[in-house]
Amino acid sequence: TELADHDHFELVRIDTDERIPVQVDRHGGQPTLVWILRDKLDAGAVRRYRLTSTTKSPNPERVTVTDDGKRLLVKVGDKSVFAYNHAIVPSPDSKHPYYARSGYIHPLYNPSGQIVTDDFNPDHAHQHGIMLAWRKMTFDGRETNGWDQQAGLGKVEHAELEAFGGGPVFGFFKATLRHVDLTAPGEPAAVLDETWYVRTYAFDDAFLFDIASTQTCASAKPVSIDTIHYGGMTIRGHSDWHEQGNFDYLTDEGKTKADGNQTRPRWVDLSGPIAGQTTGTLIMDHNSNFRFPQPVRLHPTMPYFCFTPASIGSFTIQPGKPYVSRYRFHVHDGSLDVNIANRMWYQYSDTPKVQIVESAE
Repeated sequence: TELADHDHFELVRIDTDERIPVQVDRHGGQPTLVWILRDKLDAGAVRRYRLTSTTKSPNPERVTVTDDGKRLLVKVGDKSVFAYNHAIVPSPDSKHPYYARSGYIHPLYNPSGQIVTDDFNPDHAHQHGIMLAWRKMTFDGRETNGWDQQAGLGKVEHAELEAFGGGPVFGFFKATLRHVDLTAPGEPAAVLDETWYVRTYAFDDAFLFDIASTQTCASAKPVSIDTIHYGGMTIRGHSDWHEQGNFDYLTDEGKTKADGNQTRPRWVDLSGPIAGQTTGTLIMDHNSNFRFPQPVRLHPTMPYFCFTPASIGSFTIQPGKPYVSRYRFHVHDGSLDVNIANRMWYQYSDTPKVQIVESAE
């Protein structure tokens, strides 16, 4: 009832009397309180807090999300984290206008302010920053896909910006995307409706954000995601890495671009040098995801990879049964510490349990 009645709270750690920034999340499902454990909590340990409602937030806004009319711009403090393109970004090649795209993240920055993703690279102009598209689908007896834009079979587009905002603990946005069949008789037909709920946390030494995707059938007809070795949640890395071939992957199994393709890791880090310094993006596969751990397409000569559950067989999204997938992104300067990556994955997939004890006062 407290969460339903109030928007602002004060959280105090009882053993140290430290005030901890806390924020209400009303857009990710049921209202929840979110705060960050910035120091180690051992397995089996208990930490107690005192929670009271307040009339206004006792903590300054650390994460901001602003709309410039074309993009949502996400920052932690004065550092840019990424942009979400809700307006159509036109193809830079006028001879190939079909590569235009909306509903994806680019640019993505590292904490040093360098761009680490790519968009419209001439070798594969349909790969856009961070995106989610299926390479091969069957809808109403027709093959379609939102990946291979050149084929003209389908597309993925931004449909609606539902909400966005910032706060002391996280910033967020909630957007609706649409997967469209361009070959339907008469006019294009919506195949899947998709909601992205993206939450960026108040870290500035390394960036941390979550993408939760919920796909539902846009009609009473099912959608088959057909077997193919790529397609799904995807990142395209810096253009220099493609030109120079000086990128690599690392998985929790110790696999690289030499031997990691079509393995099933819990996480993958894509990294390489930019201006002489190593940087990378770690993507974690949540253990609630379909076919976890999901297979990955680790391209050996292009800096892109995707989590691709369809590579081990087709599956069907049925009307009334949403397909939900979750991923966490960690953008870091320097090389990845494997022990830290493993710990972060466990924190993501097995969060600490919280028990609320009512005050006796």
